[in-house]
Amino acid sequence: MKLKTIADIDVSGKVVLVRCDFNVPIDEDGEISDISRIERHAPTVMTLVNKGAKVALLSHFGRPAGKIDEDLSLGFVSESLTEVFKAPEIAVIPDCIGDVAKQVLKDMPDGQIALLENVRFYEGEENNDVNFSKSLADIADIYVNDAFSVCHREHASVHGVTKYLPSYAGLALNLEIEMLEKALKDSEPPMMAIIGGSKVSSKLSLLGNLIEKMQFLAIGGGMANTFLAAQGKNIGASFYEKNMIDEAKEILEKAKISNCDIILPIDAVVANKLEFGVESNTVELKDVLKENMILDVGEKTVELISNAIINSKTLLWNGPLGVFEIPPFDQSTSSCALTAAMMTRAGGLLSVAGGGDTVAALNNAGASGGFSYVSVAGGAFLEWLEGKTLPGIAVLID
Repeated sequence: MKLKTIADIDVSGKVVLVRCDFNVPIDEDGEISDISRIERHAPTVMTLVNKGAKVALLSHFGRPAGKIDEDLSLGFVSESLTEVFKAPEIAVIPDCIGDVAKQVLKDMPDGQIALLENVRFYEGEENNDVNFSKSLADIADIYVNDAFSVCHREHASVHGVTKYLPSYAGLALNLEIEMLEKALKDSEPPMMAIIGGSKVSSKLSLLGNLIEKMQFLAIGGGMANTFLAAQGKNIGASFYEKNMIDEAKEILEKAKISNCDIILPIDAVVANKLEFGVESNTVELKDVLKENMILDVGEKTVELISNAIINSKTLLWNGPLGVFEIPPFDQSTSSCALTAAMMTRAGGLLSVAGGGDTVAALNNAGASGGFSYVSVAGGAFLEWLEGKTLPGIAVLID
């Protein structure tokens, strides 16, 4: 897939509207706890600045539901933007449409950056409203989407605005598509996927798509319990989806037909409740007690997954294998992540991971830097893996 990019366009003296993702995590003190989302936009923003563009940064933050909410104003990110983009000054505009915003952007010197207000303060954003899309387009000369994380949304700032401005992919967005294409469509077999999370129902389409492409598919997290229950295995008091048993059985049968080796837990780390400091044990599935909850996969399962990673050339990872937020239920995810990072650094593996919990789990393991690519996108990453056409990507195809 080839996208129209900013690489070869003339932006000198032009107002370039850049859709970013500054929906950054905030700590208890109201401070930004992780600036990685901002850092990903640096290549695009600094390239446009160096080319003499007047750069207007557009993003959402939180869910203001189409109303002005001062607690969700984007002005607080300007200091971090100044540092990351090495800008002497960033103009903060208290709106994202209208005559004032348009005039401020027009009067800016070439190579300056401005931050627009939260685009979700307008209900026309999430409704993909035609008039709001035109209003966004009216303040700029060129549109650039640099936020893969919102490309599954048919919103005005992602989709509608492209009908009224010359539109291109930013460098971060283009790199993300290249890496995902390389991992899912142009990959070298054997291919492996690790899929975790709590519910089969939320990843049914994903699993159905992957079993047709993968040679190995490791399933962990709470969703593995549903598959184990479908096989008649003992899961004690563990969470599982009773209404998804038939679907789990169907996936297992389809995997056999597709010659996809599904790896499910053969042992587990169990406890009687989920809390810090709780007593836990690693047991065979047959020894899971009725009051036990499966909170991580065991050492023998980790060995199975690690061996599959070592024998693969391509790895896609979405979701942790256990409740990684609470030790010791992070051990399987950390161990397998470090194996993947080691194989990647050795040149034997192309590894791509994505999804909010996945990124946090890999960071917790100290392994994210060893992966070929780690996507901060959640829903967009999942829908791409499901084989869906994303609205924000479709409008940028060359």
